[in-house]
Amino acid sequence: MTAPHDESNHAESHDAESNHAESNDAESNPAESNAAEQNDGAAPRTAQDVAGDVVARVLARAGTALGGTAGTVHSAFDGDQLDLEERTSLRRVSGLSTELEDVSEVEYRQLRLERVVLVGLWGHGPVEDAEVSLQELAALAETAGSLVLDGMLQRRSSPDPSTFLGSGKAAELAGVVAAVGADTVIVDAELAPSQRRALEDVVKVKVIDRTALILDIFAQHAKSREGKAQVELAQLEYLLPRLRGWGESMSRQAGGRVAAGAGIGSRGPGETKMELDRRRIRTRMAKLRREIAAMEPARATKRSSRTRHAVPSVAITGYTNAGKSSLLNRLTGAGVLVENALFATLDPTVRRAETADGREYTLTDTVGFVRALPHQLVEAFRSTLEEVADADLVLHVVDASHPDPEGQISAVRHVLADIPGVLDVPEVVVLNKADIADPDVVARLRSREVHSIIVSAHTGEGIDKLLALIADQLPRPSVQVDVVIPYDRGDLVSRVHRDGDIEAEEHTGAGTALRARVDEALARELAEAAVRTG
Repeated sequence: MTAPHDESNHAESHDAESNHAESNDAESNPAESNAAEQNDGAAPRTAQDVAGDVVARVLARAGTALGGTAGTVHSAFDGDQLDLEERTSLRRVSGLSTELEDVSEVEYRQLRLERVVLVGLWGHGPVEDAEVSLQELAALAETAGSLVLDGMLQRRSSPDPSTFLGSGKAAELAGVVAAVGADTVIVDAELAPSQRRALEDVVKVKVIDRTALILDIFAQHAKSREGKAQVELAQLEYLLPRLRGWGESMSRQAGGRVAAGAGIGSRGPGETKMELDRRRIRTRMAKLRREIAAMEPARATKRSSRTRHAVPSVAITGYTNAGKSSLLNRLTGAGVLVENALFATLDPTVRRAETADGREYTLTDTVGFVRALPHQLVEAFRSTLEEVADADLVLHVVDASHPDPEGQISAVRHVLADIPGVLDVPEVVVLNKADIADPDVVARLRSREVHSIIVSAHTGEGIDKLLALIADQLPRPSVQVDVVIPYDRGDLVSRVHRDGDIEAEEHTGAGTALRARVDEALARELAEAAVRTG
């Protein structure tokens, strides 16, 4: 979803001071500033100055964090991208309200764009980490359909337990929100329910945290029945402790004759509406868990079918927007949705492929990861992530052009470490987007990651080497056979060609003599059908 440039230009024109990231200490103390200028020729840069510069750089890229469909470059391997046309038909536009005079535009399925202010903390780490995190938050906000107007980065060792920012900075944020006309504040952290309520009371607009933002994107992009159920379960788990009631929500149901005439024993305080909502949410969550559990046998059946026929599996995983779907399209021509957006595809896609020597295997494109991925999503998508644990090889796709590729690698591995069996699967780090990556960064990553390869899913660079590497890493049949198969069992000979490694083949009077390596199941069938000699 592309943020319109006419309104985003307002955000781009902000300088470091107007971003309200922090007030300049040097300006508030002219004596110190003048002394510094006399001693060093220039005022020393404070943490407030650095924070202001970070926000300025983030806002300078407002509306360009994703680039929308115009910034998405497709190749011939990406297919017709019909899913992308459907998604862009639901794009949001700025300046559109839901008043009656705009009903004709509403009928075209265009929704009002939320106007947001970003808030982050710069703690003990380097400022570069804070900038990468805030830039990623801006990209997430744009993916969810928002227009980033302003930002605030506070130098603080730990969040305030009451308002996350502290009372003074929260009041300053309220002024920024009123000045730019924002209707939402997005915080680059997971807020406690009490922190969110306290901050909303100060700024007087809706406050959401990073977790709620990611859940909203997942809700927009989930397509399959299982994916929608998993996202809804994660959203309800997040919502349950954050219900907020007031007015009638806190009133209680009546007892006695009012309660259907139940009489003695039914009188009492009764449930409040909020308690009733909590019970309904728990009931819905229990139902969703049953539905997700009922869908698992279908996936297990598909996996067992591939296992039974000894079809190796390759799982494509990695950080969101690293180019996993583009790589799948390049390797298989799957035509999966490709968009320059975070979490563009959620539902796993499985496609069949062949090595150069004719061995079949499957490629599975899994859900992407992000820093501080909500634990609710990890639990809800656990059955999907288990596809990685069942694979024979993991292709860990990394955006080599990203400002912090090492951070992306660490974030992905941190989540996968919680899935039993994943760490036992061989991993190859695929450094994607080599056509636009800094060669020095690529060299640094190659030195850190021993099992890595450089590719570009867009240009095709390194794809042939990747295919050869996959073929070399895939498990080979383990049973050695030396048999003569009668000519009326040509089906078995065909399966050996397809699923095994043939070392020698000769046509004799008794049948086809084969010396090959096959899996155990096929070896048993060959032994049963083989011509007895001697």
